[in-house]
Amino acid sequence: MTSTTDYHLDTRLVHDGVLRTPFGETSEALFLTQGFIYETAESAEARFRNEEPGFSYTRYSNPTTTMFEDRMASFEGAEAARATATGMAAVTAAMVCQVKAGDHVVAARALFGSCRWVVEDFLPSFGVECTLVDGPDIDAWRRAVRPETKAFLLETPSNPSLEIIDIAAVAAVAREAGATLTVDNVFATPLFQKPLALGADCVVYSATKHIDGQGRCLGGIILSSKTFIEEKVQPFLRMTGPSLSPFNAWVLLKSLETLPLRVERQTRTAGFLAEALTAHPKLAYLTYPGRSDHPQAEIIARQMTGGSTLIALAVKGGKEEAFRFMNALTLIRISNNLGDAKSLVTHPSTTTHQRFSPALRAEMGIPDGLVRLSVGLEHQSDLLADIERALDAV
Repeated sequence: MTSTTDYHLDTRLVHDGVLRTPFGETSEALFLTQGFIYETAESAEARFRNEEPGFSYTRYSNPTTTMFEDRMASFEGAEAARATATGMAAVTAAMVCQVKAGDHVVAARALFGSCRWVVEDFLPSFGVECTLVDGPDIDAWRRAVRPETKAFLLETPSNPSLEIIDIAAVAAVAREAGATLTVDNVFATPLFQKPLALGADCVVYSATKHIDGQGRCLGGIILSSKTFIEEKVQPFLRMTGPSLSPFNAWVLLKSLETLPLRVERQTRTAGFLAEALTAHPKLAYLTYPGRSDHPQAEIIARQMTGGSTLIALAVKGGKEEAFRFMNALTLIRISNNLGDAKSLVTHPSTTTHQRFSPALRAEMGIPDGLVRLSVGLEHQSDLLADIERALDAV
C-alpha cells in the first residue's frame, strides 16, 4: 500500500491507499467480486476470527472499497474509515451503532430532512430519546444534556440555510457529558473544515455530493478513531449490510483525484456570485459562508479555511416568486442534488424539507422563498447572467 504522508494533500489524493495487483496497473483496480478464495479451511476459519489478514466477503470489505476508505481517512486526518451505500446510510449507521434503548441524543435543529427524521422519528421508535436544540447556542447544548445522553449530532454549514455551529465549543460540551460528537461535514468538504481536529469524535459524508461531484453514483463514509470504527461501526455495517458497491467505490476513488480542483473552482465562483448578487433588489437576503456579513462570520474564520459551493438565496414573494425564478433559469437546472459539476437549484420547502410544517421550517431558517444554489464548474459570467435574467422574471 502506498504511503505518502510527507506529500501535500493534492498529491495524497492521487496516490494514497493504493493496493496494486501483480499486474502493476496504473489506475486502481476494480474488484467486482462478491467473495474470495481461501487456500485452506484453516485460513477461512482464521479470517472469520480476524486472526488472519485478508478479505472474505464484499459485504464486509473489498480491496477497491478499502482503497477509497484509506484515501478518505488520509484526506480527513482520521485513523480509520468505513464506506456505506449512501450518505444517509453513513449518518444512520454512525448514530445507531453507538446508542441503545434508554439512551438520549442531542441534535441541532437545522438538519437535512432525512437526518432529522433519523434522530426525531427513527431512534425514538427504538427507545432512544432525542432533544433538538438551536445549534449556534452552546448553552442550549449544555442544558439539553441528561445523565443518559450518549451522542450529539450536527451539520455545519447546515442544509439549506448555511447556519454555522462552533464545532470546538459543542465538542467540549460533549466531552463534559461523556458523549460523542458526530459532524456531517458535507457542505464544507474535508478541504475547508476538519471536525476531528476541532474535537469531534466522528465525521460523516454523503460521498454522492462533492466527492463524486459529477452526478454519477451514490455513496457515504464514516471517519473516526480506529477504536470507534472497529468496535462500533464495523460490527453494525457487517451485520446489517449497507455496504458500498465496489464499482461506486472505484468511481469515488477516482473522483478524489480531482476534488481540490473542482471544489476550489466552484467555491471561487460561488464567492463571485455571492458578491455580485448580495444587494439584488429581488432578494430578501443572501447567505454565503465566505462573506464577512454571514451571521457566524467569526466562527467561520476560526474553523473553516474556505467558503462553500452553496449559496442560500431568499427570493422576495415566497414560493410563487421562487418558482418563477427557478423556472426562468436556462443554464442552471432544478435538482435536489448538490456539489455537482453542473450548477443546480432546489426549493427546500417543497422538496428536501417538505414534510415539516411551515412553523418548523421557519424555526429551521427555511422560508418559502428560499432557494439553495449549488455552484458548478460553468464560467462565472454565464452563471451570473442566467441568474440575473431569471431574477428579472420575478
